[in-house]
Amino acid sequence: MAGENQTYVTEFTLLGFSRGQPFLFVLFLAIYLATLLGNSAILALVSLDPHLHSPMYFFVSHLSCLDICCSSVTVPKILANALRPQATISYCGCLAQMFFLMGCAGAECALLAVMAYDRYAAICQPLHYARAMSRGVCVVAAAGCWLWGMLDSAVHTLLASRLGAARLQHIFCDVPPLLRAACSNTRPSEVALHAASVFVGLTPFLLVFVSYLRILATVLGMPLATSRHKAFSTCSAHLLVVALYFVTANLNYNRPSSGYSPAADTLISALYCIITPMLNPLIYSLRNQEVRGALRKAVRGWGTLGSPGSDA
Repeated sequence: MAGENQTYVTEFTLLGFSRGQPFLFVLFLAIYLATLLGNSAILALVSLDPHLHSPMYFFVSHLSCLDICCSSVTVPKILANALRPQATISYCGCLAQMFFLMGCAGAECALLAVMAYDRYAAICQPLHYARAMSRGVCVVAAAGCWLWGMLDSAVHTLLASRLGAARLQHIFCDVPPLLRAACSNTRPSEVALHAASVFVGLTPFLLVFVSYLRILATVLGMPLATSRHKAFSTCSAHLLVVALYFVTANLNYNRPSSGYSPAADTLISALYCIITPMLNPLIYSLRNQEVRGALRKAVRGWGTLGSPGSDA
């Protein structure tokens, strides 16, 4: 019976919506526009300002790309469903949404670990930094993060495609709500999800943790307070992003056996893949002096171009 249900499923009904929610539409539209604006600004600054042409900001630009992709995978469909009498998504659309969402999630975990190693190399091994984080190494590391995320996502999507379900208690497609609604054997998907929690989630987090333990030991051994302050300031934004991302990702994918209430489930998922991509560029622009300086310079440049005397 499960196999027959799976064969004839052509779309999923998303039960996380109430009928016609214009407030939800306006809220998510504002968040999405802020996400696009903030991350696009980071990409533009890193591309145009020579002071930001370094491995650290090369990886920050990839983080912004991932945040734009992660938000764009879910929010446009949420906006379309927010004003409809019944929220639905096609079967293929659901699998595609799941694939790109989990692909971005896995890539971001790996990227945050690479960014932690970059800070470790810069602070703990400054004499070898140029060789350790050369342009070629950075390109290979970034490409590896994207590939790692997509390979992990392909496994989850393939297993999820064999689950029979037609109604999801959620506002978009993801593995946990699909497992709860499935009417067939979910054991392979559950095993894959737990394995991913270890290899895709926990392992990068431990790499970040070890990197920052080494950084802390090195910074505390610096004789000058100004040197310690500068080292901490370059790491603070990344640490905030790491904490925000791994906490929300852990809440989203490592759920208690009893599960969350529908309202809590929606809130946690929104924090993980909708709110976090909006906050990341704000964290980097507010906590990072170089980004703030590049932003002020860009604003002054635009102001000069727009002034009446600029044509003289």
